[in-house]
Amino acid sequence: MLDQILDFFIASAHADSLGASQGAQGGGFSFIIIFAVFFLFIYFAVWRPQSKRAKEMQSLMDSLAKGDEVVTTGGLLGRISKITGQYITLSIANNIEIVMQKSSVVSVMPKGTLKSIE
Repeated sequence: MLDQILDFFIASAHADSLGASQGAQGGGFSFIIIFAVFFLFIYFAVWRPQSKRAKEMQSLMDSLAKGDEVVTTGGLLGRISKITGQYITLSIANNIEIVMQKSSVVSVMPKGTLKSIE
């Protein structure tokens, strides 16, 4: 009884020299299928989302304009007072301005956000 249960869960190994040689010959096509499935998984799990995020960040950086209220990667909230090339001047309080890279902007906040926080 116990042997039958173990045989159900653990397959018995039988020596078969004829079957082993046939299995080695037919492995090429299954390798190609596994490789294709792996490639599709990597494409949909890594490449596609990463390129989508990169496009969104590029469009965000291109759409920045003077007067926009933004949040930076460091958590600073401020209003853009000047844009020069790859840098922005961010006004974080009265008479306090800092120069940062455009790439440090995470998101653009709705107009009036700074007024509602103060």
